[in-house]
Amino acid sequence: MAEQTYDVVFIGGGPGGYVGAIRAAQLGLKVACVEMRGTLGGTCLNVGCIPSKALLHSSHLYDEANHAFAAHGIKAQIELDLKTMLARKDTVVADLTKGIEFLLKKNKVDYVIGRGSIVDAGTVAVEQGKKTLTLKTDAIVIATGSESTPLPGVAVDEKCIVSSTGALTLGQVPKSLVVIGAGVIGLELGSVWRRLGADVTVVEFLDRILPGMDGELAKMAQRLLARQGLTFRLSTKVTGAKATAKGVTLTAEPVKGGAAEELKADVVLVAIGRRPYTDGLGLEKLGIVTERGRVVVDHDFQTNVAGIFAIGDTIHGPMLAHKAEEDGVAVAELIAGKPGHVDYNLVPGVVYTWPEIAGVGRTEEQLKEAGVAYRVGKFPFSANARARTTGEADGFVKILADAGTDAVLGCHIVGPMAGELIQEVCNVMAFGGSAEDIARTCHSHPGMAESVKEAALAVDGRAIHV
Repeated sequence: MAEQTYDVVFIGGGPGGYVGAIRAAQLGLKVACVEMRGTLGGTCLNVGCIPSKALLHSSHLYDEANHAFAAHGIKAQIELDLKTMLARKDTVVADLTKGIEFLLKKNKVDYVIGRGSIVDAGTVAVEQGKKTLTLKTDAIVIATGSESTPLPGVAVDEKCIVSSTGALTLGQVPKSLVVIGAGVIGLELGSVWRRLGADVTVVEFLDRILPGMDGELAKMAQRLLARQGLTFRLSTKVTGAKATAKGVTLTAEPVKGGAAEELKADVVLVAIGRRPYTDGLGLEKLGIVTERGRVVVDHDFQTNVAGIFAIGDTIHGPMLAHKAEEDGVAVAELIAGKPGHVDYNLVPGVVYTWPEIAGVGRTEEQLKEAGVAYRVGKFPFSANARARTTGEADGFVKILADAGTDAVLGCHIVGPMAGELIQEVCNVMAFGGSAEDIARTCHSHPGMAESVKEAALAVDGRAIHV
C-alpha cells in the first residue's frame, strides 16, 4: 500500500475540485485532486454543461439555417449530419478535459485517478483497481458533485428512457420525445432535439416551468418555447413507464386528481433535478452530518468533523458549476489561512435555450414574500436597435430595485445573450450599486446591453426608447 502526504486533498475533479486544487496550489500548498471518472471536469465538462452547450449551439445553427436564413437573403439546401454534430461535441469535451489536466500539471497538483473515500480526518484511501493508495493530509475537501435524481416508476436504461447523459448521445433523432421536468436541463435538451426534428412534450409536476426563477420571466419563456414547437403539460404527475421495442408508454395523471392517461414516445428524458453524489465516501462512518442528502457545513465550508470540508453540489446553494468554482476558491483560501467567502445571492442562473433566460438576485415573488418595498424597471428587446438588426427581438430585461435606496435587488432577462448581459448586473450588485448607477453608465450603441441600461432607467420611469 503506497502512501503520500499533502496539505489538502480534493475528492472530485469537477469545477469545484479542480479549481479549488489549482487555487490551493497557487497559495503554496501541496495538493492532490482525486477523480474516479478518468477524465477531469466532472459532470459539467463530461456529460453536462459543456456537451449540452455544444449541441445547443449546433442545433441552433441548424434551426437558423432551416428557418431564418431566407429572411437574410440566404438560400441553401440543409441536411442534418447527426454523427458529425455529436463528434464535434465529443471533440470539444476532449480538448477541454485535456486542458484541465494540463492546468493541474502546470500548477504542480497531483492528479490521482481512482475512487476516493475518507478513512479519517487525515486520511484518504484511493482505490485503483486491485491496489489502494493512501493519502495523508491536513485537510480533505469533498467535491464529488451530483447525479441525476431518479423518478420512482421510471427506470432509466440510457437507451429509450434516458437521463441527461443519455440524451447527449442519441444515435438518431427520435420522432417523439417526452421530457419529464421543465427545469434547466429538460428545457435545454428538449430544445436541442426539437430543433433537430423531434416532436417534444415537456411534462412538469408544478404549474409552471423553471421553478425558482422569476415568475414573469418563466411565463414569457414558456410562450416563446411553445412558439418554437415545444408542448407543455403542467401540473401533471408521471406515475410509471413501460419500455418496449417500439418506444415508451408513460402513465400520467393530474396533480390535483383526475383520470390517468397514457403518453407514448420514442424516447423519454428524465430531468427532474439532481442530488448530491456522496456514495462510498464513508460519511456515515465518520459521523459527518447531512441534511436531505447535502453535507452540512459552517461558514468556512467545514463539516462537523474538523479538517473535513465540502463544497459545490454536495452542500447548500444552487447546483451550478460556477457556484462550485467559487466555493473551491473560497475553501482553498480559508484552508491557507486567508479570508474566503461566496455570496450565493450573486450567483447568476442561466438557461441556454434560445432566447436565453437568466436571473440573479431576488425574484419578485421572493421580495413580496419578504415584505420588501421595491420598484420595477422593464425594457423589451423589441425596442432595442441591435436586437432588431439581428432579428432577435423577443423578450425583456427586468430590474428590481429597493424602493428606498435604489440598490439593485435582482435582474431577470429573457432574450438574446441573456447569459452575458446578466453579468453587468452581477458586478453592480457585488459593489452595492443602484439602478441609477447602471442608468448613468454609457453603453455602446447599437448593443444588446442598452436594454439593461433602459431597464435601469425605467426603474425611475424615464426609459428613453419605449
